[in-house]
Amino acid sequence: MRKLVGVPVVLVLLLIVGSCFVASDSTGVVRIGVFTDIHVHDTNSPNEHKVMANYEPRLTAFVEAMTAWPADAVVSLGDLVNGVFVMGADLGDSARIPALLDRAVGILHGYSGPISYVLGNHDVYNLTKAQFLAATGSPAAYRSFDLGAYHVAILDAQFNKAGQDYGNVSWMVQGTIPTAELEWLRADLAATQKPTIVCVHQPLDLAFELLAGGPSVSNAPEVRAVLAASGRVITVFQGHTHDSAHTVIDGIHYVTFAGMVDADVPTPASWAAVTLDPTARTIHIEGVGLQETLDIVY
Repeated sequence: MRKLVGVPVVLVLLLIVGSCFVASDSTGVVRIGVFTDIHVHDTNSPNEHKVMANYEPRLTAFVEAMTAWPADAVVSLGDLVNGVFVMGADLGDSARIPALLDRAVGILHGYSGPISYVLGNHDVYNLTKAQFLAATGSPAAYRSFDLGAYHVAILDAQFNKAGQDYGNVSWMVQGTIPTAELEWLRADLAATQKPTIVCVHQPLDLAFELLAGGPSVSNAPEVRAVLAASGRVITVFQGHTHDSAHTVIDGIHYVTFAGMVDADVPTPASWAAVTLDPTARTIHIEGVGLQETLDIVY
């Protein structure tokens, strides 16, 4: 069931934790705030019907909601900043993009808990990965950590098919998980006994995307095979499409979160409050705005 919340500026944040994590209570329940695709910019995109310049009240509302809940951690699933490319508007000077990213990060850091950032394709339109990692305080583009009873792996799909980093790319949609990262992922999953959450920007279960000219992640079947073979992965958190979706492949729940960015309509800000219970083996995703509410048993 799709849940609409018309509160003027309620936000969604997809959230995954940094290094240090404390479970919510003695039961081991973990609470994560999740948001994706806010597309921070000072220019709107008329042809795409995206309203991106009103990011500040949306991010602020999200931070306030996660603080009041309270969330144990937060994760951004990518496309935090848009890059200068918009359809139907003047591009302007790309030199302003780092300041926009800094502004977004500054608002998010009003939340005092750990925040993890997944790289999205728009994040590298006018930035290098090194610039994005430095601005967000992220230790690496792909990495893993434990959150209480759970293990979390954050993937970086912003590579071309030859395995080369995207950076200052101007425009691109399709990503790839290169061989070296896949080898790391396989070893990382083999080294944990904990149920694992994988976070990635472009969906791994999307077989075709028009702008990508193929799958959102070029080698998605190969990546899914690694996840399934591990026997550890319970769910994959994804963004990119701006739509809420849920599929199950090889027993793994692929959850795509609704984008926080506004539209001409306009749309409410969307995010999710995710509660993971290791005893009941459940994932409750409380949707806000356009985000679907889901109850998953793994």
